Parts: sequence; C-alpha cells; structure tokens
Amino acid sequence: MWTNSDLKYQGKSAMKANYKNSVIAGIIMSLFGAGTAVSCRTSTDSYSAELTEATANLDPDQIMIITMAILAALLIISVVAFILRIFVFNPLNVGCFRFFRLNVEDNTTPLSVIKEGFNEYGRVFITLFLRDLFITLWSCLFVIPGIVKSYSYRMVPYILKDYPELSATEVITKSRQMMTGYKWKAFVLDLSFLGWFILSALTCGILAIFYTNPYYFNTCAALYTELKKNEQ
Repeated sequence: MWTNSDLKYQGKSAMKANYKNSVIAGIIMSLFGAGTAVSCRTSTDSYSAELTEATANLDPDQIMIITMAILAALLIISVVAFILRIFVFNPLNVGCFRFFRLNVEDNTTPLSVIKEGFNEYGRVFITLFLRDLFITLWSCLFVIPGIVKSYSYRMVPYILKDYPELSATEVITKSRQMMTGYKWKAFVLDLSFLGWFILSALTCGILAIFYTNPYYFNTCAALYTELKKNEQ
C-alpha cells in the first residue's frame, strides 16, 4: 500500500526528470488556476481605499453615484473573470493536469500536451462547470462541506482525459468514488506541503515557481495514478 511519502518521492522524481516543462506548466497552473480569486480579492481590497479617498469632500448624492460606479466596475470585473475561468482557464488547467499526470508515468512528456485540455471542449466545459457549481452550492451551506466536496471532485480533470467515454456527471461520480476513503489522506498530503508554501510566500513566490509548485503538482498527479491502480 502506498504512502504519502511514496507519492512525494514520485512527484519529486518526475519534477527533476522533466524540470523545465514542469516549471512552465506549474506557472500556467498557478497563474490561471488562481486568476479569478486574485482579481476579485485585489478589487475588493482596493475598493475601501478608493472609496475613502474619493468621498472625502463630497455630498451624499455624489458619494452614492461614486459608490454605485465602483460597485458596477467590480461586478463587471467579476463577470469577466468568471467567463474567462469557465471558457479559457478551466480547459487550460485540464491540459496542465494532463501534462503532470503523464509526466509521472513518462518523465519525458512534452509541454505541448497542455493543448489537449481544449480537445472535446464542450465536454470539458460542462464537466468543470458542474463541478464548480456543486462545490459552490455545498460551500453555501457551510465551509466544511465545500472543502470536503472539493476533495471528492479532485480527480475530475484527470478522469476527463483518461476516460473520454464518460459523460460529465459520470466523470464527477467516478472522482467521488475514487476519493472515497482517501479524502483525509489527500488532505494530509496537502498539509505536508505547508512548510514549502510558507517558504514560497517568504521568497515572494520565487521558490513556488522553481520548486514548490512543480513538486506539488507532480505529487498530486502521482496520487491520481495510485488511486487508478487501486481501481484496476
């Protein structure tokens, strides 16, 4: 039976064997996987400062107009970010997941594999849209159910490409089945990277780019390959 140490060893070996491509794929994953959240957070953080500065010497009517304008701008930014996520970033991330999954098995995987995320575009779009919708709905109940479901659906991007015969709902169901009994182990695996994530933050993301992210994403792919072996 594999352990998280085994997975990390596989991930590190795959990263070292195909280092340059792993770094580039990791950069793409980091930029476009978290792009929406970063945009929304940055906009929200800047809102208070902009509003305070703009309303310092204005009357209530002017304050209301400026407030509505800023809120409308934030709404537009959020909508654009959401559209980019579901139509562009999600398929791109599927391609990156595909790269890391193949790289664990064959350490010479070319970066061009990422383009496979845009194959069967409609199926990829629908599957990830449903996945994100389900996670969002569960998160609306409480935070914990949303986190649990995010682990349940963690294997969706890998399964999309490995099982092209499955429909969107079948892919999500299969991910849930594969993660049954392994969600806690996956959580502990993520937790084992906490030190690397902290060091990455302390180096302003430099360590994340050149070590932590490619190491982590290859390790996550190793988890999928082991779960797939368990099924077989």
